[in-house]
Amino acid sequence: MIVRLDHIGIVASSIDEALEILDSKLGFSLDTEATPLPDGAYFAPEGTHNYMIQVGRGETLIEVLVPVVPEAGTYKYLQRFGPGLHHWGYACDDVAEEAARLRAQGLQQIDLGVANPERMAAAFFHPKSAGGILTELVPLRPRSI
Repeated sequence: MIVRLDHIGIVASSIDEALEILDSKLGFSLDTEATPLPDGAYFAPEGTHNYMIQVGRGETLIEVLVPVVPEAGTYKYLQRFGPGLHHWGYACDDVAEEAARLRAQGLQQIDLGVANPERMAAAFFHPKSAGGILTELVPLRPRSI
């Protein structure tokens, strides 16, 4: 079951570019507990360094994706569309179970080459089948607010 909106993913050329708006202007701070510094968490399937930004006092985060691999989809997305909204991430009780439910509803899951789909850490669904929005499922994680 989808429990809540977990994060909104944005793509940026650099973390400094993203923080210029998110931190300096909006007042959202880098979540240093969820983000290994200085380079963020590397997400190999898309060749991005990812940084989590806390939105106010709530549970929602902004995930900043900084593409570093020119052959990867996120890098090409940034080149084509520029910085901005990339995806929505929903927290759910069981990623594999919810992914199966969404596939049964006709959403097209993106194959990330996961060896064991029953132990997947995240699942993505193609925007063409999800109302124009790249959709991600992630495990429900407790947040300390």
